[in-house]
Amino acid sequence: MIAITREPIDPYAFIESARKPETGGIVTFVGTVRDDGIEALDLEVCEEVALADLNTIAKKAMNEYHLQTIDIVHRVGRMNLTEIILVIVVGASHRQEGFAACSWILEEIKAYVPIWKKDICTEGENWHFSQKK
Repeated sequence: MIAITREPIDPYAFIESARKPETGGIVTFVGTVRDDGIEALDLEVCEEVALADLNTIAKKAMNEYHLQTIDIVHRVGRMNLTEIILVIVVGASHRQEGFAACSWILEEIKAYVPIWKKDICTEGENWHFSQKK
């Protein structure tokens, strides 16, 4: 599943769906809201563009890393500390491919998917474009 949601994400459902007879390793990344001096985080995206980018990243990862399964679910909206922002679950024949793919997918998301982040603090709010270049 490649999706953007405003609902909480359950990573275990994706881990279960990645269990296949040909899968030797399931690698999971769960990104959470961390305390960087903020109280909450608000993420916004142009959903059509972000979904197209996530699907492009997923297709490339499937081909280059020979994956059996891939799930990328990104949450948007307001989230409090420790809430899940992003789940990436890849199923691969071998762990090396799984780890490499999961890491590559995360870096591609950070580099190319347009996500706007608002830090919510006691002092106020501040918007950032969260892509790295």
